[in-house]
Amino acid sequence: MAKSDYLEAAILDHTFGRATFTPPATVYVALFTTATQDNGAGTEVSGGSYARQAVTNDSDYWNRTDNVVSNDSQIAFPQASANWGTVTHFALFDAVTSGNMLYHAAVTSPETVNINGQVVFEPGQLQFSEE
Repeated sequence: MAKSDYLEAAILDHTFGRATFTPPATVYVALFTTATQDNGAGTEVSGGSYARQAVTNDSDYWNRTDNVVSNDSQIAFPQASANWGTVTHFALFDAVTSGNMLYHAAVTSPETVNINGQVVFEPGQLQFSEE
């Protein structure tokens, strides 16, 4: 799991009094078929009923134990109406389309999503940590 360049800069600016960072009220989980990069690059799934999944950004949906935050609820993408390819990475964004990448990581097990397939993250499956 890695922070994006955008989030790293926002945290630095906030910590050192250069700007205030307000976390988004909703984050959006996105799926990728290539490795994601700190600069926000990567090939996001598109078409075939794909849409980023909205998750309320609060303690009801995200649990923190020590320095690890994980999803408390299932995050289910819609059933694919076309082949999505092999999902290898995911990311959190601050917008339903475009927007700023916040965190990104590889999925535990890459999954080929064909027509009628579905990606589901069970509780605890998405984890974000700080050292």
